[in-house]
This record gives sequence, C-alpha cells and structure tokens, in this order.
Amino acid sequence: MVDIKSLTIEELEEEFLQKDLKRFRAGQVYDWMHVKLVRSFDEMTNLSKDLRDRLSSEYEFTSLKVERAQESAIDGTIKFLFELSDKNYVESVFMRYKHGNSVCISSQVGCRMGCRFCASTIDGCERSLLPSEMLDQIYAISRYTGERISNVVVMGMGEPLDNYDNLIRFVKLLTDEKGLNISGRNITVSTCGLVPKMKMLADEKLTLTLALSLHAVTDEKRKQLMPIANKYSIEELMEACAYYFEKTGRRISFEYSLVAGVNDTPEDLEGLTKLASRVKAHVNLIPVNPIKERDFRRGSREAIIAFKNKLEKNGINVTIRREMGQDIDGACGQLRRRKLTEE
Repeated sequence: MVDIKSLTIEELEEEFLQKDLKRFRAGQVYDWMHVKLVRSFDEMTNLSKDLRDRLSSEYEFTSLKVERAQESAIDGTIKFLFELSDKNYVESVFMRYKHGNSVCISSQVGCRMGCRFCASTIDGCERSLLPSEMLDQIYAISRYTGERISNVVVMGMGEPLDNYDNLIRFVKLLTDEKGLNISGRNITVSTCGLVPKMKMLADEKLTLTLALSLHAVTDEKRKQLMPIANKYSIEELMEACAYYFEKTGRRISFEYSLVAGVNDTPEDLEGLTKLASRVKAHVNLIPVNPIKERDFRRGSREAIIAFKNKLEKNGINVTIRREMGQDIDGACGQLRRRKLTEE
C-alpha cells in the first residue's frame, strides 16, 4: 500500500484525481496529517465515514506508538522510545531551550557506520526510516507534550545521508508551508562524513545546517574512532565542507566528542583550530557519553572548559553542547539497547 504521509501535497492531489476523488479532498487529508497531526483516518471528521473507510483500506497511515517516555528530573528533557509498525524501535529526544523547543530524531533503525563511541551502532542497521516515520517522531512528540516544535536535529540513531532520498523528502515535507512549515534554517542534519552525499546535499541548495561528526583531526586517529575514515580522508572531508559552504552559504558545524586522553591533547587542539579556520566552521564540543559497551572516559569539566577557551583564543567560534537528560539514558541508542536487552 502507498505510504500516504510520505506524499507531497502535489503527489497526493494527483493520487486522488487518479482515484476519482476531488482535489480539495487531498488538501483536507494533508492538513489533517501535517497540521492537525491526527493518528488515523478515523480522526478526520470532515470526511464521510465511507471515505475514511476507503482511505484506510487503500493507504498505509504511519503513526508511531510511544513505547516509553522518560522525563528528566533535572531539566525536563523527555527521551522517547517509539515502536514502528514492524516492531522495530527508534529513539527521539525532546529538549526545551529559551529560544524554543527542539527535537532530535532518528533516521534509521540502528546504524551501520560503526563509530566506536556510539551505542546506536552496536547492533548494526536494521533498516532506514521512511519520510513518514521521521516526520511522525516530531508529530508524536508535539501531540504528547502539547508544545510547538521550532527546531529539528536529525542526529539520533542512524546516518541520515545513508538514507538520502528519504531524508530529502522528509525535509521538503517538514518545511512545506502547508505542513508544519519549520524553517530550513532551524533544521540540522548530522553526518559522519559521506563525502559524495555531502556534495549532493550541497547541490540541493537547501537552507539547513550540516553538522560533520569530526571527532579527530588526523586520519590515523579518526580511523580508530570511526570506520568511515578508512574510506574518506580528512582532506576529502574539508573539500566537501568548503563545497557545501560555497553552494549554500551555510556555515558547517564540527561535532567533536571529547574523549579523555584520546583526542584532547595540545596537538589535537592545534589541528582542530586549523581545520575549523580553513572552512569557517563552528565547533560544538561534546563531552563523551560513557556507554558500558565501550571504555571511553570523559574529561573533567575544567579540562573541557579549558579546551574551549583555548579554541576561542585561537579565533574559533565554539560551544559546549549542553548536557540534557543524563538521568534518562539521554545518549543516542541507550534506551533502545536497554529495551532490546529486556526482550
């Protein structure tokens, strides 16, 4: 069956016309799905029961089930575990900031990139998510909290650019003025560094922010942390970053997980300064989340702040990622792994 929530308004109008349904019905259904955020055709009360029954029999309607929601007693962050229609699980996080509410969503069930500091990748990748499944993480969180989402980060489970076509369709649906109409400038997409896809994304000329999971400044060290580094060198990555900036005018963000004794040396600091200066990147320092399957340690708060201050003295725009939801398995992939272990 056709996955109706993944169709653009133009595709839905064409689909309905082919089935002898009036064009305005497509607009009604689209509004119910993407603005009113209903969970089924049955909730579309301005459609006749016969039409609702017909749509239910002819179309797949994606609606994720909230399997678990854990709210932080520290900062109100909520970690969601969603069950998909095929009984797989994905995670999302809802975070409140002064500038608005942000959600971090998953793009795949698991991940095949193998980054050593991430729990998402331990069991590999089951499959990629459909655009509707990416959207419905946002919709379900909005329904659950009753609050508007203003910022979306595709940085949860999975490598977004490994699910490229579905990602692009998701972004176009999310930014559609007839849907949630979230500005592309308020969307961040993370990648571990799939160079050809980074260039393809640049050619789409979307206004979103691209965040590169860098985590090391030499090829040798990056290969120890991230298997993708065996395929694409840092030099190739920097060329792709420069291309992205040239095509979109959007500054790249470097995600840099600080692992004590691994990538926080004076040499690392010097190398990070050079790379960030070269492509005018913003650096987002991430105190690494310890996960029991790995032996990485985070440095002290003082050491992390000192690293930040030295980067700033070198003229680099840098932030330390605010740690959200540490008391609720906040790190990517932890909640899903616990659920799978329980089963």
